[in-house]
Amino acid sequence: MAERVDPFTLVFGALAEERFPEVAGSLRTAGRDETDRDAFVLDRAVIELLQDLVPEPHEEGQIAEFLATLHHAYLYWRAGRRLVAFDRTQAAKLLTPVAADASASDQPPIRPSAYYQFPERLVWAQLTPDAPHEPLDGFFARQTDHGIISVLGVFGVHPARPGFGVAEAVGTRPPSLTRPDGSPSFSPVLPGGDAAGLHSLVGTDELLELGSRSASEVV
Repeated sequence: MAERVDPFTLVFGALAEERFPEVAGSLRTAGRDETDRDAFVLDRAVIELLQDLVPEPHEEGQIAEFLATLHHAYLYWRAGRRLVAFDRTQAAKLLTPVAADASASDQPPIRPSAYYQFPERLVWAQLTPDAPHEPLDGFFARQTDHGIISVLGVFGVHPARPGFGVAEAVGTRPPSLTRPDGSPSFSPVLPGGDAAGLHSLVGTDELLELGSRSASEVV
């Protein structure tokens, strides 16, 4: 079995240790709040790094995806690159559906950025309407004050693939999780998913909820 790839290493590798200290110093000198993306993207060192990362020509929306990935990866690096890998038993607990209004009963604690990794090919999502479903590797997540959660899901990680798909969700923990078709949250939408014991993420609320649960589960 091939060794599992860390998405941070896959995209940034040695580049992080080479360029992120420069970014940190530039942000500090300019007095910018590194957690504020609007301030982050205005920094000279960030702009230069982003220009080096985004391929030319690039598709519409690709810069926003690269910026989100860069910002989450930078904050993950600043927080000490904490990676939390859940086994199948832990993941099953996190993916258990909850009754309406139960998900937001507690205010989530403040948590610095970390990467929460799920068992391979357990959770799937369709990132755009016409795209194939991709497996969730995990997500960068951090919880700030006022209950704001910032989650960047990472999908389709593979050693032979130069990159991965991402989906971002930012907001407060959902007051309830209700799918339009009435199916339980995190239940599979892939054909044969029930028999295979799979799960699916549908919409940003489920991504926010899973991110909050994962961060709250780990001290």
